[in-house]
Amino acid sequence: MLDTHVHGPEAAPAALKEAMTLCSERGAQMTPIRRLTLETLWRAGAPLGAYDLMPRLEAALGRKLTPSTVYRTLEFLVEQGFVSRIESRNAFVPCAHPEKVHACVFFVCDGCGGSVEVDNPAIEAIVAGEAAALDFAVAHSVIELRGTCHACRAAHP
Repeated sequence: MLDTHVHGPEAAPAALKEAMTLCSERGAQMTPIRRLTLETLWRAGAPLGAYDLMPRLEAALGRKLTPSTVYRTLEFLVEQGFVSRIESRNAFVPCAHPEKVHACVFFVCDGCGGSVEVDNPAIEAIVAGEAAALDFAVAHSVIELRGTCHACRAAHP
């Protein structure tokens, strides 16, 4: 059975608590803007680009931000494993398991823009096996599968 993770607002409180704990354990600092960015991504329910995030963050903070501030914040969240970058969309989505290094597998809908993260030990084993055969140290991996979700296919048969 697949272990799937739909990113949405209901998961935000637990995810933020876990991120705070992991930062503390790792000696990393979860600043207010980092926390707000992570919370915004969890609540969005779909991948967001930096320029989509910026007005949301500005509204919540009550001040203007520069793109470099948003990108630095996202860079920190990616480095900590709290967020993954959906390369095909140049967008970011929260990671369901930031406590461990793993192959993030995302199904991304071209219709609604939603994403689902799937934990699949078989895929992780293949990636690990190939990396070992190449004597390659994987720092971060994201696998994207783009298509159309069930709801979008049902809406437009």
